[in-house]
Amino acid sequence: MSLEDIFAKLKLQSKPQPTGAVEWLIVGLGNPGREYEATRHNVGFITLDRFAQQEQFSIKKIKFKSLISDTMIAGKRCIIMKPSTFMNNSGEAVGECAGFYKIAPQNIIVIYDDINFQPGEMRIRKQGSDGGHNGMKSIIYHLNSNAFPRIRMGIGSKPHPDYDLADWVLSRFSESEIKALEPAIDNACEAIKIIVRGNIDEAMNKFN
Repeated sequence: MSLEDIFAKLKLQSKPQPTGAVEWLIVGLGNPGREYEATRHNVGFITLDRFAQQEQFSIKKIKFKSLISDTMIAGKRCIIMKPSTFMNNSGEAVGECAGFYKIAPQNIIVIYDDINFQPGEMRIRKQGSDGGHNGMKSIIYHLNSNAFPRIRMGIGSKPHPDYDLADWVLSRFSESEIKALEPAIDNACEAIKIIVRGNIDEAMNKFN
């Protein structure tokens, strides 16, 4: 183990233990498995991995059909979730966790991909429809509500109308798209903390 690894491990160990009731559920959407790791559809997972790196926690515990972390963010106890149900059944994991901890929809943040925006663009909304996104459709169904905050990460539109949508969202970003995406991911990580503090309007004004 290198010195860098040792110090990183010590930082993880020194992070304050979560206390009090769970107040927030923060969900990144994607598909499990190495073959999906860097695909457009997994930008929710990618964002949470960056968030975990910045905030010094790991998303490794298996619970609620997901990989989760129980950690403190902006002074609030939060569950960080990467569902393992595959995208179309994301609501099973979200609904189970929300029910267990009695987390209201307005305290559930979902980060997911949106083909209506280019890489590097993001939009924050307090609520809304599924917009044709199957993962969001599943979450809305299992929560019986669409009144939860969401961060939509741009992944680019199909190259031409006849291009298969499934093939597109499961394709990988180009190098130039990755460069454009990186600052948006950092902005999304900052937005998560602002929203958890109870200031979603501030996050919308800053990043939309």
